Amino acid sequence: MAQLSPTMEEGKLIEWRIAEGDSVAQGDIVAEIETDKANMDVEAMGAGVLRKILVQAGATVPVGTLIGIIAEPDEDIESLLTEAEAGPAVQAAEELSGVPDEVTSAGETAAPDETAEVAEERASATAPPEGEPGAAEGRVKASPVARKMATEKGIELRTLAGTGPGGRIVKADVEAALAAPATATAAAPGATGAVELAVEPRLRDERVEASQMRRAIARRLTESIGPVPHFYLTIEVDMERALDMRSELNAGAEGFKIGVNDILLKAAAEALVRHPQVNASWDGDAIQFHGRVDLGIAVAVEGGLITPVLRNADKKGLRRISLESADLIERARARKLLPEEYQGATFSVSNLGMFGIEEFTAVINPPEAAILAVGTTREKPFAEGGEVSVRRRMRVTMSCDHRVVDGAIGSAYLATFREMLENPLKMIL
Repeated sequence: MAQLSPTMEEGKLIEWRIAEGDSVAQGDIVAEIETDKANMDVEAMGAGVLRKILVQAGATVPVGTLIGIIAEPDEDIESLLTEAEAGPAVQAAEELSGVPDEVTSAGETAAPDETAEVAEERASATAPPEGEPGAAEGRVKASPVARKMATEKGIELRTLAGTGPGGRIVKADVEAALAAPATATAAAPGATGAVELAVEPRLRDERVEASQMRRAIARRLTESIGPVPHFYLTIEVDMERALDMRSELNAGAEGFKIGVNDILLKAAAEALVRHPQVNASWDGDAIQFHGRVDLGIAVAVEGGLITPVLRNADKKGLRRISLESADLIERARARKLLPEEYQGATFSVSNLGMFGIEEFTAVINPPEAAILAVGTTREKPFAEGGEVSVRRRMRVTMSCDHRVVDGAIGSAYLATFREMLENPLKMIL
């Protein structure tokens, strides 16, 4: 089990792309692994034959566990089998998963270079039949192509009937669902990172194994909300000018649209340049200041949350921010981000305004020193200079690590953030 991300401690083997006895060339995709952030393909590091599968589909094992053996057809693999049987990591995996321990000399990630049709045929042919070891309990069986297409088109796999081996959902099943009349209209995700999360409309007593993403979230939040001394600052922003500017920019735009979140990211980045104390991290007994603004964008995905990183955000204009963030959000939802695309943010923004949330507090993602929690924009009566008018206003709360950011520093940052949004031309000067 290769370590496919810096924070990965264990991986779930979703499926084998090849069967025992199949010939393998170096670089061939041999398996799909669920990590703490994404589903990733694993390629063979050497050529030979897949002599033995040691970890079946559906099992979760620690990084470094042997999952299969690739060797020459006549090569003696008894010592490897003995090592696998005696390995403590494999024994622990057997106790946890209840399936036989089983290896691949595989390690690096790679994007599939085969056609969708070839991948479909291979995945369907190697799927374990219903009820046999290796069929993941509680998991919808679908080929990688069908799963990717369903994600892109917003189709819930559980609503489809599979026509592949053992009831497996294949590409044709998703295409048939797309051609059928829609029975319900789902809200289209906006450029702010919103996504409609699938919830089965029934009460039930059921224990569901946590995904690798959900386990990572649990670990990270435990590391944050306890050890990190949080405090919170809330400010209200007049969004009239920012929203007017957005309308004017989009009226003449071709091929892209500026989203509200794009403007928020730009304002957050510009404010960090002016307040570098906030663009910092606690590092043992020192404060690490960062020489670049890398913004984390909190994106809700099915089963959890991921934070793709917009690099050098302070050096990008609104158009570039819009295009790059849209691409990152789309690939985050499809769980196709590379580790370097969701690691190493210096500051994060979480926007729940699209869900109608007026105000909330977010948990800091260590080692970052702060995170912005953005609520919805509403029309409100606003008194100023003895007169009352209706204005579009938005509440923002910043969670701060008190080891790095004091109240005065955080307040000054939020004041600049508000100034940028209320006078948006300052962001482009």
